[in-house]
This record gives sequence, C-alpha cells and structure tokens, in this order.
Amino acid sequence: MNNDWSKLKRSSNGIPTYDSLIPYILEVIKNGEEATNVVIKKRVCEYLNVPQHILEKKYPNYPDSESILHNRFSFAFSDLSKANAIDRVRRGVYKINSNGEFLLDKYGDQLTKKVLEERPEYMQYMNELKLRNERTGGATIESVEDNDKPKIEIGSLVQTINNEVAIELLDIVRGSDPIFFEKLVVDLLVAMGYSGENGEAKVTNQSNDGGIDGIINQDPLGTSTVYIQAKRYKEDNVVGRSAIQAFYGALAGVNADRGVFITTSRYTKNAKEFAKNQGIVLIDGIQLTDLMLKYRVGVEVAHQYTVFKIDGDYFEE
Repeated sequence: MNNDWSKLKRSSNGIPTYDSLIPYILEVIKNGEEATNVVIKKRVCEYLNVPQHILEKKYPNYPDSESILHNRFSFAFSDLSKANAIDRVRRGVYKINSNGEFLLDKYGDQLTKKVLEERPEYMQYMNELKLRNERTGGATIESVEDNDKPKIEIGSLVQTINNEVAIELLDIVRGSDPIFFEKLVVDLLVAMGYSGENGEAKVTNQSNDGGIDGIINQDPLGTSTVYIQAKRYKEDNVVGRSAIQAFYGALAGVNADRGVFITTSRYTKNAKEFAKNQGIVLIDGIQLTDLMLKYRVGVEVAHQYTVFKIDGDYFEE
C-alpha cells in the first residue's frame, strides 16, 4: 500500500480526490475493530503523511466549514457503504466487513470508485435510488469537488438526499426484530392519523394473532377498525398472491373489511391485483420509508433552510 499522499489522484486545488481515499479507509480498519469517522480520518491522514497545510485548506467561499479533505471523506464512506464494504454500526461508527476485506485484499491501493460501482450491492443501491427518484422527482448528481456547482433544482436535490436516507432507513428496518417491526407499523399508522381522536392502537399477541399483527380502533366503541399485517422481508423475498389471500382469510375470520398489508420488500403483480379487488391496501418497502420520513417516525430533521422570493403584492401597494 502506498503511504505517500502526494502520489494520490488530486483535483486542481491540490487536494486528494475522495475516491483516492477509498482503499485507505479500509486499510486503517482492517483489524476488524469499530472506529468513529473522526478516528478513521485521523488514521488515514497519518498513514499517508498528509501535511498540515493540506489538512487545513478550505473552500474560499466557505471559510467556516470543515476542511476540503475532511469533507471528501464523507463521499468515500458513502460509496463504501453502498458497495457493502463497511458496516455502519451506529451513527458515525464504522467497521469493515467480509466484502471490504475481500476488496482490500484483491485490489489494495488500486481499489477505485469504478470497482465499487461494479459490485452487485452498489448497483442494487443505485437502482433503488433511481426508482425512488422517479417516484418522487429527485435528481441524482455526482459529488462536487473544487468549486463546481451543479445546475440542479434545490428541491430535487433535497429529495434525492432524503431518498438516500430512506434507503438506509429501509436497511435498518429490515434488520430489526420482527416484534419491533410490528410496533413500528402501528406507530406509523397512528402518526398518519388512523387511530382518530380517541381511538386505540395495539400490536396483537404473538402466540395467537390469527394472521393479524396489529389492530387500530378508530373510535372508542370499535365500530371502525383497521387490521394490519406486517412482514419484515429482505428485498428478494417478494410477497405473492397467496400471502394476500391468507390475510384476506384472516380478515374474514374477524368480519373485517379493512386491511393494510405492509412489507419491507415488494409485491407481485398477482398480489396487487387480488388486493385491489378485495379492498386491501398494500404498502411496499419504498412507500413504507417514504411515509416514515413524511410523518417523522424513526427520523428527525437534520437541517432546514429558508428560500425567499419577492413579494410582488407589497410593491404594488
């Protein structure tokens, strides 16, 4: 492994590009320990003997922000995560996994963004992001280095950032405990207002749920009730017609005509057609996390910005 920062690919301002940092992140955590992003950045800079003037250089228009080099690490972390080369143990803490060990062993300091982009995990991530952007109007852009400013609508860019958060959120939900997932979907429907002003929401008893995972009584007397089934599945475990038919049978068993089926994966065409004919609402993984963001279940606001426009009425007066 090269340990001379000056041999790395650099942008016009002399700062190493973010993709040149990719193999070194894996190198400094290859022992398998968990480390914060701050510690990892420090180790990489020490490993490469990056001089102080490079560490301190900032964008001229943003003198109060973090240095250019430290900012570029975030893009490298992001690409490694997309390729499933590192695990995000918790906020700001990372650990190399078996995929990362394989890539580091095979490519060493020749590990590039192009190699990561060819990984099936990376391609799956980008396909899901594309699908989300098509549904919501987001726009995909490449990372910006130096002072390049992409000509892109701010709203579309914000939507893309939120879509990336939603992808990470869905991955966390898929890895959660099944009982917790059932509670999550009930909490979401309550946040959406399904329980009404004086209604009641609960997760059913696991040992005798009869195919019903959650119940929301929309009024104190229970005259209007929503029944829920929640399936925490991996992406490739697609929900078929038989599962929806079984849920329909469970609804018939309690004389119900309102059901919501929620999964972290997706549905077959036949499942969608059957559900539509029986009045069952289907929510897939993408819709689930979009709703979690909209109703702020499991997420919090990171930043808010205000954009102004001219008040024409004021000047006409």
